Amino acid sequence: MLLAFQGAVSQGILWGVMVLGVYITFRLLDIADLTVDGSLALGGCVCAVLLVNNGANPWLALLAAAFAGMLAGAVTGILHTVFDIPAILAGILTQTALWSINLRIMGKSNIPLLKCPNVFTDISKATGMTQATAALIIGLAVVALVIASLYWFFGTEIGSALRATGNNETMARALGIDTRVTKLLALSLSNGLVGLSGGLICQSQKYADIGMGTGAIIIGLAAIVIGEVLGQLMPGKLRSFSSRLISAVVGSIVYFLIRAIVLQLGMDANDMKLISAVIVAIALSVPVVSERMRLRRQLKKGVEA
Repeated sequence: MLLAFQGAVSQGILWGVMVLGVYITFRLLDIADLTVDGSLALGGCVCAVLLVNNGANPWLALLAAAFAGMLAGAVTGILHTVFDIPAILAGILTQTALWSINLRIMGKSNIPLLKCPNVFTDISKATGMTQATAALIIGLAVVALVIASLYWFFGTEIGSALRATGNNETMARALGIDTRVTKLLALSLSNGLVGLSGGLICQSQKYADIGMGTGAIIIGLAAIVIGEVLGQLMPGKLRSFSSRLISAVVGSIVYFLIRAIVLQLGMDANDMKLISAVIVAIALSVPVVSERMRLRRQLKKGVEA
């Protein structure tokens, strides 16, 4: 059971990179970008093909996966900003197209990576640690680097403009910000992180599959909400931008731990989609219920006074 939980934690961290990408569009722009399901698989497919067919360096393959994700996000951004297609529909269109593109890239529905070196096996051989431990350490290092980079970027002028676009698009335009550019940038950056996560997951599980991104947006939204709920339960609450990014990754870890516990209890693996939906529904309901209870307590105190 301990090994299962360790695997869940490392998996949650690797998926946490994807969650950070979803956070950018969902929380900063208020867009549930469905491109994620396709761009995660795109990152995995590109990474796998480079490793198997071209013998590429695993780290360069990850960069290529991130770049491919950025291109997918840029397509969604162009459809939304240039052609005024609603963001959710633009994401669906890109996601649908990526299914065929991913098949074209791989040439088949899945590619095994059992004989290919990857970043985890390289570190494992160099240090003598197990691959599970290597995955945990590399995942933490990548997540820390991504969070630090995002914290710096969103403190710059263009990053602040992007956040202003999400807070109040009309006011941002009045201040002279080209919101089309900021939205395009946000969608590209978001899906770049999703593609990077797809490459990491692909190398970790040692195969790429056409359906590996299915339900990714649900996992991302669930992790964000779970992280926010946990943050609200903490004494000081999480208010700073960096703490919110960290809470999103923590939410991803908790999500996969919940899944691991459910599987350990004997639930059928085929029920995971149902379990995922239930977890998301509960995570989304808890803040609403707690807020209503808070308002009722305040109203009751006012009446008694």
